[in-house]
Amino acid sequence: MLSEFKTFIMRGNVLDLAVGVIIGGAFTGLVKSLTNNLIGPILSFFTGGTSDLASLKLVITKELTFKYGAFINDLINFLITAFVVFILIKVINRLFRTNKEKAVEVNPELEILTEIRDLLEAEKKA
Repeated sequence: MLSEFKTFIMRGNVLDLAVGVIIGGAFTGLVKSLTNNLIGPILSFFTGGTSDLASLKLVITKELTFKYGAFINDLINFLITAFVVFILIKVINRLFRTNKEKAVEVNPELEILTEIRDLLEAEKKA
């Protein structure tokens, strides 16, 4: 069982996934920092509020408070992350598409040899 686990862990897919999760965690921290330290203060300049978007809230009663600033923060983080993932997927798809197109191109020598083979087979049948 231990050797099976070792084989499973050493597969490329699992290691790639682990690297992706670690980089994703670091990227999430970077996006949160961007939102809190750059985008938040810019938005608060226009709203006239505090420089921390997460502190924006609507107090209805003492027990009923809507923290819409935290939601705006999370929404901005999501949109930035989704946009970067979208761009990354587009680039990866473009790279793999060009590789597949190159693989589909037939070698001209192979094409001529195939035609010769077909002609020889046709002569045998005739």
